[in-house]
Amino acid sequence: MTTLLSFIFVLGVVVFVHELGHFLVARWHGIRVLTFSLGFGPKVFTVRRGDTDYCLSAIPLGGYVKMAGENPDDPRTGRQDEFLSKGKWQRFQVLVAGATMNVLLALVVMTFVLHQGADVPAYEEQPPVVGSVVEGSPAKVAGVQPGDRIVSVQGRDVATWNEAFMAMAPLGGQRVDLVVQRGSERLALSMTAGGGVRFQPGDVGVLPELHPQVMAVTRGEPADKAGIVPGDVVLAVGGEPITQDMPLVKRINESAGVPLRLTIRRGTALRDVEVTPAKKGAVGLIGVQLSPFEVRRIDPTFVQAIGMSAQRNLEWSTLIFQTIKGLVSGEASPRQLVGPVGIAQLSGGAAQMGWLALFTFMAMISLNLGIVNLLPIPVLDGGHIFILALEGLARRDFSMRLKEQMLMAGFMVLMVLMVTVIYNDLTRIEWIERLMPWR
Repeated sequence: MTTLLSFIFVLGVVVFVHELGHFLVARWHGIRVLTFSLGFGPKVFTVRRGDTDYCLSAIPLGGYVKMAGENPDDPRTGRQDEFLSKGKWQRFQVLVAGATMNVLLALVVMTFVLHQGADVPAYEEQPPVVGSVVEGSPAKVAGVQPGDRIVSVQGRDVATWNEAFMAMAPLGGQRVDLVVQRGSERLALSMTAGGGVRFQPGDVGVLPELHPQVMAVTRGEPADKAGIVPGDVVLAVGGEPITQDMPLVKRINESAGVPLRLTIRRGTALRDVEVTPAKKGAVGLIGVQLSPFEVRRIDPTFVQAIGMSAQRNLEWSTLIFQTIKGLVSGEASPRQLVGPVGIAQLSGGAAQMGWLALFTFMAMISLNLGIVNLLPIPVLDGGHIFILALEGLARRDFSMRLKEQMLMAGFMVLMVLMVTVIYNDLTRIEWIERLMPWR
């Protein structure tokens, strides 16, 4: 139920804002709007105000605004309140308004999310120096070693871990070319990225140097008695560095009643503390809440949150365009495309993490919808804008037959995309995937 409700909420808000953009600009230019519908198919609920029917329709996977004289084959009287009676500049504004509203929604939502403050991984803004390489991973097979500094991914220079991960994200199942700095030597290494079990982001198996950080300490427990405080970063146990293969929690759980010497960093100072895990049930515990990696707290002002939102949306936009480019060139896997079922699953997962995660996901979906709708594919807003631009260059309106042919071509492209995303969604449902022997 959480998944369904969160899906309806996210998609409903994003679609409403998109269609509201078309509606408001159309009315601003004096265009008569016949229908404003959330959803497709049979109308479940309708209210008429003036010339417009406001509807909720049965299939909640989109929406539409129907304007008078919108299509070449619509009945036309030549009245000035019809869409095709307006000039190209006015029609362009109506067409682009939906995507513009989606981009603005993403900016506004992320501004308020970021203004709440958050603990973010400290490694994201650090240089991409490899801390560990997952055994059996593509990077391990290709020869990447701890201490290597990733210089570029697919020829794109990366200065931080955030940039490196974003460059690899669209490459699930595809060839990844890395340039790494090892001492004074630069090495070009190639590998095939793996992907997540469900949503297939690119992953080659390299990790930053990660150290667990104490987020909270329970009063009266061993950690509190030993003088450990929130913010301490644990670097080693008994002189042995914390690594992926020697996780701190496992070492503590196995050491009930056994004193442990922890090397911690507090600010810039290093110190050793001795703590003896207390036996709780079958395991040892010291009474701390740990983050698996060091975090930094951000508490931006509202103005700073606006700038951070713009930066975050710019990064997402870059990733979207990289994915689109990769899909066109064949460098990215179509398995990364997500349809309604995938969006619902992601919505449910975000909702379970809290409202900040859900609104962040909404911003991402809104930005995706805005950008994808501007692609020059007939049937989409971007396709209509593209035809409008071609007519402007040709200084004449195309014939109805040519427009119909272009719209049919766009419809076929959309059908192929829909079949692809629906297939991808089905493969993400375990019991359905088991029925596919070719998988």
